[in-house]
Amino acid sequence: MPPRRYAFGRADEATHPDSMRATLSEFLSTFIFVFAGEGSILALDKLYRADKPHRETTLVASELVVVALAHALSLFAAVAASMNVSGGHVNPAVTLGALVGGRVSLLRAFYYWVAQLLGAVVAALLLRLTTDGMRPVGFGVAAGVGELNALLMEVVMTFGLVYTVYATAIDPKRGHLGTIAPLAIAFIVGANILVGGPFEGASMNPARAFGPALVGWRWRNHWIYWLGPFIGAALAGIIYEFGVIQPETPIHTHHQPLAPEDY
Repeated sequence: MPPRRYAFGRADEATHPDSMRATLSEFLSTFIFVFAGEGSILALDKLYRADKPHRETTLVASELVVVALAHALSLFAAVAASMNVSGGHVNPAVTLGALVGGRVSLLRAFYYWVAQLLGAVVAALLLRLTTDGMRPVGFGVAAGVGELNALLMEVVMTFGLVYTVYATAIDPKRGHLGTIAPLAIAFIVGANILVGGPFEGASMNPARAFGPALVGWRWRNHWIYWLGPFIGAALAGIIYEFGVIQPETPIHTHHQPLAPEDY
């Protein structure tokens, strides 16, 4: 009988210590990423717009570079810190991409999604507390940009992100390339922010969008930051798993705790 590509999750996986450690790792890493990423935007708001009577929300070029750099640096740290424990997803879209490729069980994916969303919410709450009540900004579509344009932008950027994750962190034949996976993932996110930031913020991460949206209560066009990343991640997972990785790669064939690269 050929190995199963997809799995709901073993009965013992729900309470296995490895699952708990991986879930906690995703929570903490997502918290680190969102706190620094959203915090960089609030810091710029404090530096340049807090005293203006009519506060402009559009970032100038230098501010955009600062935001991209803050996201890239914090994501590098977050992925590196969690890669050996949970696989370093730090993003519900990355988890979905791994799920559609059969690289993570449905149960493990659910745990990751809950942890990632909670980590983002806690980060946004602590940002509001530590900045003396500054309202998280989150993401929004810029004036003159259509919703479908913004949606397509999120699809394309998240496709590039998850494709990079597959190539450097998931592909069984990645070899020594796996050592630079956190750097490659951070680079593609920073580069995509430079591209998509002025148009729709460049989220590529539903948790990154959800935490600030909930705490700051900013829901306009929020659906774009879920649907776009999920479509892009699913496409990347399917294309890389079935079009690039050789089909004989064994998946879910063992009953021991999954190695980090199998998450």
